[in-house]
Amino acid sequence: MATDLHELLRSLRVWAPEATELPPFDPEAAPGDPLALFTAWFAEVAAAGQTEPHTMSLATSDEDGLPDVRTVMLHGADADGWAFATHASSRKGRQLAARPYAALGFYWPAQGRQVRVRGPVAVAPSGEARADLHARSTGALAAALTGRQSDVLGSVEELRRASEDAWELARREPRAEVGSWTLYRLRPTEVEFFQGDGRRRHVRLRYRRENADAGTGAGTGWVKELLWP
Repeated sequence: MATDLHELLRSLRVWAPEATELPPFDPEAAPGDPLALFTAWFAEVAAAGQTEPHTMSLATSDEDGLPDVRTVMLHGADADGWAFATHASSRKGRQLAARPYAALGFYWPAQGRQVRVRGPVAVAPSGEARADLHARSTGALAAALTGRQSDVLGSVEELRRASEDAWELARREPRAEVGSWTLYRLRPTEVEFFQGDGRRRHVRLRYRRENADAGTGAGTGWVKELLWP
């Protein structure tokens, strides 16, 4: 029997009490820098049992301005920006080369929280990209060594052979180089924090960088603003 998608959608709940606890959020008590709040929220959702809190949506656009989005992993966040990595030759790598601007989206249903980040993206020095890759697991290195991300694949068997060769190389040479592996940093001009509320009085707090430079994201400080939900 075929699934009725509309019936299934209507049967689902958002923030079911058995899976979600909506904590209070006082925006007046929020720190002056969004990184501090992000770090606190990240630790809290991880402690609340949120699975894979470090996964995020990465939105980019191509040379024609058409949008694209996918799920990637956060590699770090500090004063230099929110970091992620990929092959420069991949679709997202090519899009970032054409239009070095992106948006990130985190969704943490364990506490009904979202974080949105947007701003210009810069390529980190190659040495930092190598250190980032080699600090990860053997499987991550093998995946990077497999390469050809976003290219058309001839068959599953072709992928299996290439992956096995890459795993063998990764085990034999844990410091193997992957020339296309690139670490990117998004330096935010806007960061929005969304805290869900059971009565739908959701709290949205936006940090907006004052006098932001469109190319680098640098500015003179942060302005905090509440937004209607």
